[in-house]
Amino acid sequence: MAKVTMADVAKYAGVSKSTVSQYINKRYEYMGEDTREKIKSAIEQLGYHPNYIARSLKQKKTSMIGIIVADIVHRFSTEICRSIEDYCFEHDYQAIICNADNNPKKERTYIETLRAKQVDGLIIFPTGQNTDIYAKMIEEDYPVVFMDRDIPEINASFILSTNIESSYHAIKLFLENGHKNIAILTQPLTISTRKERIEGYKKALLENSIDIYEDYIISSEIENVKTELHHLFQKKNPPTAILAGNDLVFLETLAFLQEKKLRIPEDVSLIVFDNFPFAHLSNPPMTMIAQPAFEMGKKATEILLKLVNKEHFKVEKIIYPCELIVRPSSIKKI
Repeated sequence: MAKVTMADVAKYAGVSKSTVSQYINKRYEYMGEDTREKIKSAIEQLGYHPNYIARSLKQKKTSMIGIIVADIVHRFSTEICRSIEDYCFEHDYQAIICNADNNPKKERTYIETLRAKQVDGLIIFPTGQNTDIYAKMIEEDYPVVFMDRDIPEINASFILSTNIESSYHAIKLFLENGHKNIAILTQPLTISTRKERIEGYKKALLENSIDIYEDYIISSEIENVKTELHHLFQKKNPPTAILAGNDLVFLETLAFLQEKKLRIPEDVSLIVFDNFPFAHLSNPPMTMIAQPAFEMGKKATEILLKLVNKEHFKVEKIIYPCELIVRPSSIKKI
């Protein structure tokens, strides 16, 4: 069967090719409802599929963006990707999601691959270890927005959250409930978010004249978290409170506590820093630091599409406040 062309649709509907083109590109300003219905019917009857490759060459746009996620397993990352995809769909864009596994080599490959596929722009959760390629994109005026992780030396748009302040307030909550032996657990300190959360932890302790013990600061690969906790709870003064630096660390911490038959909050109080689903339904309901993932994803996409469309936009770092959702059932007063 011969491929149906735009000319076939125009002939069937009794209109010009340019009118069909306007319809396909949703330029309806000077098109009557009757004409729109004729073209719609012709497309359906003939089974016409627009040639988006030819269209992108003509418009010099593919109407596709790339999202390079550090680790799609994180609930926070998943929510942001959902928000970006929703916004893209509403604005006739498509999003391609790539998972870099916090691996700079993989991240670099995805950046190069997506650019070779001529996506119109990128939203990146950066590893922070490919500053040369980040800088090159900025130098070439390639549309890019960085998400969640700060890179001070890169002059680009960043969407961030209040990691230092949020961690600080979580530790303050522990202190207000009488805790002094407080631990913080994160993944390795390769990115700004984890460093900032530890910075907030230290700031709260110092302001309250509490000594900082490095033994209480664990930065470990996920598969080693339970081993590190085992060593920590073997010490003479084990922690009475823990701030889990993200949802994956929290799940490993929870598994460790269950294995050791340690109860929350009777044996150890716990706060999780991340968008942990159903935290209010856990047993016990969990105190958490929630990040506004959907708002952050929407803002990143708004900015990226402005860059794609060459609209004037001031490069800036937009920092969203987190929310400390307190559920007393996970924090014991001592």
